[in-house]
Amino acid sequence: MSQPVHTLLLVEDDAGVYQFLMPALSAHGYRVIHARTLAQARQAADYAMVILDLGLPDGEGEQFIPHLRACSDVPILVLSARQDEADKVHCLNLGADDYMMKPFGLPELLARIQAALRRTAMMQMRDHVYQQGALSINRASGIVSKHGETLHLSPIEHALLMQLASKPGTIFTHAQLLTQIWGAEYINDTHYLRIHVGRLRTKLEDNPAQPRYLLTELGLGYRLA
Repeated sequence: MSQPVHTLLLVEDDAGVYQFLMPALSAHGYRVIHARTLAQARQAADYAMVILDLGLPDGEGEQFIPHLRACSDVPILVLSARQDEADKVHCLNLGADDYMMKPFGLPELLARIQAALRRTAMMQMRDHVYQQGALSINRASGIVSKHGETLHLSPIEHALLMQLASKPGTIFTHAQLLTQIWGAEYINDTHYLRIHVGRLRTKLEDNPAQPRYLLTELGLGYRLA
């Protein structure tokens, strides 16, 4: 059975980058829509994923993230020369799923695209059930189990895990998790988050010191494997 052809929206004004990426992505089976500006990106439709540059002729690429998130949950991969961690955290807080810095290697970019599309397809097929190894999270019923046995979580642990399970593989920043679970007034209280992640790991992981499921992204936040 042939694989479906995924359409990617490439928002990039650097001729060197898009003249390299468009044929490279096409050669790997993707259909590519190219937008050089924010205005062109906002007019595009029917794509499965976005690859987004930040510096565009008519504004900052990050402005497209909340615009898209208001109507779509497709993966957004930011591809930028900006190496400041604050830029990366800001884009993730706005709703981006991943961030790669230029210069980049094509094999890694292709792997990240494939992983993002695979996560989206798996979540659609599983109807809100996350299954990884012995761990199962059913977001519809709220039941979390390991090796078939139900785990008993505190309300905060449960809310935290359900938030991470809403988009497996996606990095949730400290600010996103603190705001969603505790409220905006706790946005800087990262010690609350560390405490509950530690407690959650003791219930989820075989070895909490070497987690398989609940992973740390240093300086950024957490994600489910």
